[in-house]
Amino acid sequence: MIEKVAIFILFLGPLVFFHELGHYFFARLFGVRVEVFSLGFGPKILKFIKGDTEYAVSAIPLGGYVKMYGDDPLNKDAVPEDQRKFSFTHKGKWARFWIVMGGPLANFILAWVIFFSLFMSGERLPEIKMGVINNDSPLHQMGFMSGDVIKKVNGKTIYNPSDIAMEGEGVVKTVTVERQNSMVQNTVNLPGEKFFEILMDHPPLLRKPVVVDQKGQLYAVSFDPKMVDWKHSLDVMATFQKSNVLYIFPLTEDFGEEADPAYDVSKAQKIEISFTSREEFISKLADLGYRTMDLLVKDVNAKSPAFFAGMKKGDVILTLDGKIVYSFEQLRKNLQDIPKPEVPIDIWSEGKIKTVKVVPDIQEQDGKKVKLIGVYSAGRFIGLDFVNTESRGLIGSFTAAFSRTWDTMAKTVDGFFKLITAKVSFKTIGGPLAIGKVASDSFNTSISYFFQLMALISVNLGVINLFPIPVLDGGHIMFIFLEILNRGPVSRRKMEIAQQLGLSILLMLMVGAIFNDFSRFF
Repeated sequence: MIEKVAIFILFLGPLVFFHELGHYFFARLFGVRVEVFSLGFGPKILKFIKGDTEYAVSAIPLGGYVKMYGDDPLNKDAVPEDQRKFSFTHKGKWARFWIVMGGPLANFILAWVIFFSLFMSGERLPEIKMGVINNDSPLHQMGFMSGDVIKKVNGKTIYNPSDIAMEGEGVVKTVTVERQNSMVQNTVNLPGEKFFEILMDHPPLLRKPVVVDQKGQLYAVSFDPKMVDWKHSLDVMATFQKSNVLYIFPLTEDFGEEADPAYDVSKAQKIEISFTSREEFISKLADLGYRTMDLLVKDVNAKSPAFFAGMKKGDVILTLDGKIVYSFEQLRKNLQDIPKPEVPIDIWSEGKIKTVKVVPDIQEQDGKKVKLIGVYSAGRFIGLDFVNTESRGLIGSFTAAFSRTWDTMAKTVDGFFKLITAKVSFKTIGGPLAIGKVASDSFNTSISYFFQLMALISVNLGVINLFPIPVLDGGHIMFIFLEILNRGPVSRRKMEIAQQLGLSILLMLMVGAIFNDFSRFF
């Protein structure tokens, strides 16, 4: 927890600092006195005074603020005549515009600097691998297979999933993938965003080549009689091999969190097997007495439906409602489609086949009712390989950073437009907990991913602050333009109403985002 909090502060701190620095820089440039420069809100933990400004670090690290002298337009006349040259509200419209615009502009510049640095130095990124692709998947119709690694889109080398989404309204005509050390080009002809959405429905959760027998013994599976390729998943084996000989090696140690377990080559079992589909491959393994490791129960929640039905750690799931299941994911998916309140499940338990009857709990997750039985899978999945990109050089990095920053801004605006028009559910919005989780996940994945996410959130922060909502930077800019149209300042009453309305909208958005966070994580 301490590590995650530290990563969150490391992630959010620069975004807040540069945003407030943008306001501070333009305020000083136009001669406005800055009274407080604070990172964070609430009680001040650290502070010191230099010149006219108090610099502080405050207790709540969810933002920051720059307090300028005379920044209250409702008390404009209270500023002494001889001090008005230092007052924000007494500056001209052009000066006030740039002081307000300085924060979002600094966020956009920070994003550009991050992108430029990544392009210049090269990035270490996880490969873009496809997960399990069933025969009814749109990707299968296009010619893709489980485990394909995307290398090029429209003939252009890509290293990042966002490169696909950035095609925007442009069309992804072809996608080149690496498959068994060879390159295969598939025709797609879909908008970049649409293809990206389909791709996200196939996360790279590919099972390690391990099966379990009725007694709970684990075995490694290979086409090689002398070794096991731990990067060769069961799902990919089922895709590429049409007819072959399998070798089953008993594991001699438990599956660790990091290292792959040892196995006994001398006790290898030779199995002749022929198949033409993934389902047939798994089914024939089942006929031989082997089930995939993800169907092994790792744990059972106390007082859950599975617990009351008598399921326990070490059981192996065989069927659901009389139908064989080939994966834990299929079990979870098919469970949702069974209308009966009580569902029979066949399991291997202590070496014997046993039928238990489970009454699933129904809970709401992300606005949908989901059936749960309370079991955890013991499955192990193959990790992603990383690729190191080459530097694009000074000129290439300079221009690519502009392109990436602009595309990210356009995507952010489009995303909020879809939110406002209800094309995207508000439940997709995340608050500080969601940001903290993705920051921690990206930090543990790759430092390049961490900084890419930082640039993305920096752009989001800049765009959000430009919304024409009073109390946000965009609201101040809106009032400046209204002054120009009215040829004079907005009335005190209208400004009070607008600020109250803006604060209410902002609070509702914050409460909604935090509620979504708690719905996801608790």
